[in-house]
Amino acid sequence: MEASIRTMSDVRALLKRFGAIIYTGDELGDLDLMEDELAELHHWGMIETSEYMAACMVIRQRRMELDK
Repeated sequence: MEASIRTMSDVRALLKRFGAIIYTGDELGDLDLMEDELAELHHWGMIETSEYMAACMVIRQRRMELDK
């Protein structure tokens, strides 16, 4: 699958494909959980490296926005 992941909505949609809906009310905590879930999906070969890298980049960008 092509890595067309550019927004947090795209990351959430990717995770939702595997039944993972992450919302705790703590956005930074959610980002941590999303990264963990993505790492597991990648480890088990359920998502391609390009998807994993694109999603992680979006999460890192969002984390930087929140740190400002």
